[in-house]
Amino acid sequence: TVKFVIDCTAPVDDKVLDVASFEKYLHDRIKVDGKTGALAGSSVVITRDRTKLTIASPAELGFSKRQLKYLSKRYLKKQQLRDYLRVVAASKNSYELRYYSISAGDEEEVEEE
Repeated sequence: TVKFVIDCTAPVDDKVLDVASFEKYLHDRIKVDGKTGALAGSSVVITRDRTKLTIASPAELGFSKRQLKYLSKRYLKKQQLRDYLRVVAASKNSYELRYYSISAGDEEEVEEE
């Protein structure tokens, strides 16, 4: 099996993101063989703990990590969090939701005034 992890630690700790609704979103939208809603029949399993979602898929299914990034970004857009969070590859088989670091730009604006 191939396991992919989406780490939502930062937004969950700040109570910005609800992991349960994110899990449901992925469950409803992940495509298997071009069809949504075919997770149960294809033995793709989504499990969650407090801050992480783990998607396990049989290796022969050829499940793509890219699809998870796409769906994660769509979910963030739908929740209007896309301006604050980004999806970053933390390792070969995991993504992480991180805040944009915007501290550098603010300091320059203050100096100009």
